[in-house]
Amino acid sequence: MKKKLIAGNWKMNGSSASNEALVKALAAGMDGKDCLVAVCVPAPYLGQVQALVANTGMDLGAQDLSQHESGAYTGEVSAVMLKDFGVRYAIVGHSERRQYHGETDALVALKAQRALANGITPIVCVGETLAEREAGQTEEVVKRQLAAVIHTNGHCISEIVVAYEPVWAIGTGKTASPEQAQEVHAVLRAQLKAATPHADRVHILYGGSMNAANAAQLLAQTDIDGGLVGGASLKAPDFLSIVAAAR
Repeated sequence: MKKKLIAGNWKMNGSSASNEALVKALAAGMDGKDCLVAVCVPAPYLGQVQALVANTGMDLGAQDLSQHESGAYTGEVSAVMLKDFGVRYAIVGHSERRQYHGETDALVALKAQRALANGITPIVCVGETLAEREAGQTEEVVKRQLAAVIHTNGHCISEIVVAYEPVWAIGTGKTASPEQAQEVHAVLRAQLKAATPHADRVHILYGGSMNAANAAQLLAQTDIDGGLVGGASLKAPDFLSIVAAAR
């Protein structure tokens, strides 16, 4: 049975001082953990946090990467550069990137491909808006988003991580019920099983406002293999509570 994965997404938060305090507090509370743990940090802090997580059992993650290998793409960060910093995971297709930066399913698939080609595990985000859920389109939306990634990366799709993040539950204080989350995770698992005989290797994370209070119930669901944690990942006691629930 694979270990659960808890990945913190710091989003656009942090400073040299607060990063050091947070990671040191996390490291001090990691004794006895029985899950995989990663922190996905803003690009300017990759070097600092790489040093801070060394020998702690935590992995380093990035929040995005370019679909391009290199070249005249000002402001972009390539997978090769991330690899230089020992990055293990990279979030691709987060709903905020899709919403604010117009990222398409096809672009997300290419970013996942670039990550895989450089030995970085992409955390592929999928999820529906409130309007789409109310219109009964949840399954259609998440399957379409994942299908693009499967189409582009079919031969190594078992090497990705999937994160289901209902857009209506991100930063709103709302959370999908454990039953609602499990229902979508089961759909995603079935889709992966149709694409690869190794679908059970794939971590499917829940990413809609997981916190210390709801983590245990969510993580108890059959197809929820961990969490992509936003706001709670910036508070060491909360994040450690989630890690503890994943044991």
